[in-house]
Amino acid sequence: MTRWLDPHPVEIPASFLTLGLPPLIAQTLLRRGISSPVEAEAFLHPDATPPTAFPNIEAAVHIVGQAIQQKEKICVWGDFDVDGQTSTALLVQTLRSLGADVIFYIPIRGKESHGVHIESLKPIIDNGAKLIVTCDTGITAHEAVEYASSRGVNVVITDHHDLGETLPNAKAIINPKLLPENHPLKNLAGVGVAYKLAEALLDSGPWTVDGEERSTVYGLSSEDLLDLVALGLIADVALLKGETRSLAQKGILKLRETNRLGLKAIADLSETKLETLTEETIGFTFAPRLNALGRLGDANPAVELLLTKDPARARVLAAQIEGLNSQRRLLTSNVYEAAEAQLRDHPNLLNEPVIVLAHRGWPGGVVGIVANKLVERYHKPAILLNESEDGILRGSARSVEGLHITEAIAAQKEILRGFGGHPMAAGMSFDADKLPEFRKGLSRAIEKQLGQTVREEPSLQIDAWLKLEELNLELASSLEMLAPFGAGNPPLVLASRDVKLKSVSTIGKTKEHLRLNIEDEAGSLQSVLWWGGAGGDLPETETKIDIAYSLRASTFRGQKQVTLQFEEFRIAEEKPLEVRRPKLEIRDMRSQPSLLNLQPSTLIWAEGADRAAGRPRFDLHPADEFSIYTTPPSPAELRQALGVVKPKIVYLFAVSPAEEKPEEFLSHLAGLCKYALNQRRGNVALLELAAAMAARESSVQIGLEWMAAGGQLSVNIEEGRVTLSREQQEKNPYLQAELFTALKGLLNETSAFRKYIASLDAKNLSKMDDML
Repeated sequence: MTRWLDPHPVEIPASFLTLGLPPLIAQTLLRRGISSPVEAEAFLHPDATPPTAFPNIEAAVHIVGQAIQQKEKICVWGDFDVDGQTSTALLVQTLRSLGADVIFYIPIRGKESHGVHIESLKPIIDNGAKLIVTCDTGITAHEAVEYASSRGVNVVITDHHDLGETLPNAKAIINPKLLPENHPLKNLAGVGVAYKLAEALLDSGPWTVDGEERSTVYGLSSEDLLDLVALGLIADVALLKGETRSLAQKGILKLRETNRLGLKAIADLSETKLETLTEETIGFTFAPRLNALGRLGDANPAVELLLTKDPARARVLAAQIEGLNSQRRLLTSNVYEAAEAQLRDHPNLLNEPVIVLAHRGWPGGVVGIVANKLVERYHKPAILLNESEDGILRGSARSVEGLHITEAIAAQKEILRGFGGHPMAAGMSFDADKLPEFRKGLSRAIEKQLGQTVREEPSLQIDAWLKLEELNLELASSLEMLAPFGAGNPPLVLASRDVKLKSVSTIGKTKEHLRLNIEDEAGSLQSVLWWGGAGGDLPETETKIDIAYSLRASTFRGQKQVTLQFEEFRIAEEKPLEVRRPKLEIRDMRSQPSLLNLQPSTLIWAEGADRAAGRPRFDLHPADEFSIYTTPPSPAELRQALGVVKPKIVYLFAVSPAEEKPEEFLSHLAGLCKYALNQRRGNVALLELAAAMAARESSVQIGLEWMAAGGQLSVNIEEGRVTLSREQQEKNPYLQAELFTALKGLLNETSAFRKYIASLDAKNLSKMDDML
């Protein structure tokens, strides 16, 4: 249960009156420790910090400038997340504008993981690179730097990740972790560090290139790069303090008028209005799509997308990203459901200071996204780990504000194979048999950092209680003074008391979001958007609730309007006693799998090889007596079937279909697809395929996406309808590997569930009812 905390009363000092701020804005600044007009001005209108504030940046400029003048080939080495992609694009654009001979390389996650790898560095040096400039990586690349040095190649490192015990022997290292604790540049992400180097390069010179003195070839200014900076900072959940907040603020303004064709193409495909873009647009639209490239494929095309001047190429790349993002959503949804299932089965895990979950079937490319979703739901740090065939757990951590998760993980370094990160996110690997030890040690380290607060129940700090009639564009405009919001500068949480929940509707292409319509006692109406809220627990309509939300201005069909985004709710009135449904009468028929003794009126559910014995899941209807002949593939299908049939008596035959390994499952599915192509023009319902295979819909969908990623056929799935064609697709072996891992995990879960049902003795069949 989350405690709601009322706003702390605060007096606005007379000195603040000269700022002319709305009372809520002034009170918020004071509550957040900004106690003088000078500090308030610095927050609202921050000054820029010169790049020379970084130690070693002048040496880096000299080395890069020398390479440009001598026409040496420069390789920008980046990372595959959005911070790395934007850092790489920013430096490549800058160096090109200065006349440099520049190439770039981003490691492929499915093959190399993060960092600078000698096996990939060698061919780059063999092909003539004389200078390596890293961005968003490199701070622990000791061996790679030594190798480059042995080949006569200089290395300049720009990175923001935590320092190791020693620094690599690079010619120059630019990293905000080398700055004093309260320095305005301290919280920069990788793209911010790269920007400061670019700023210094553009401010330096002119250099002699091809016998001419020039500073830039294409008239590039550092302000032209700010759109990339905002993308990377927001996507990397950088702490929005000091210069980081200032750059994000300026970059968002630049993004609204960006000339980058790739970003415009993404906006078109996602139906995003650039002119009203906020940090939320980056976080929920641009970042997931660009991250999908790095997580499920090759991120190098992202640099091309961000720099291309070719409209056709921009549209092609954006379309590919849109497809990968759909697959990313599918994988994320499956892993999130599995993670929540683990927490339901082992609720004691939620009593620890950190949520640590592991599974063999979780694709490594999305575990970080799911960890972040768990942080948002449970208000505590989360780590999700994938166990590989070699018995090694590899995973991603996401943190809460005030906890340096990488430091907490570093305290377990004796049992770790490797780790790295920054205050809000980290990656790590260790042997699977060390998981209990890791959990205990990490909990101790977090308790050491956070003290007693780690054991307190989650709380929600309300910034203001408002009536619905007070929620207007004037208020939304005043809140923009505090934007952009994010880590280190959270959005204001507003709340309204005693409102009635009038109606709930699903929205969005995939119907994963909710619109809640509420009304207060004065008759004022508002809509609240709950992103990702489909399936969430809500009271019945007409129930009185207190509701918490954030508020922003948005544009719909050219009209400015107020948008409320759901945070939490609580019941504001006593609920009537809940009338529980009567227990099901479950009759055990597992030892006598004959249907002959059933009444003719009994509805029989049968699928897969036994489908002729009864009806599939999509053809069920209400009935008093219900026979479950084929064991369902998961509790979800069982719940759905019972919800449709609403039986009084269940006859449990629970005949388990033959267990299929992933390869057999895919071969079976390919046969059904061939039939659909030949006999039904490629049109089939996802439910039909799932019933024919006695499988989960998610397993079938991932199997279809696996075939599409292998270039075997084209697959389009919309609202449960599958359209297949023999049109050849570009192969993506990295996405295939992630999908195969996910499929294997889902099939293992199905196998475990069916074995569980088979193992229940007759006396314990009531556990099935409890599970529902």
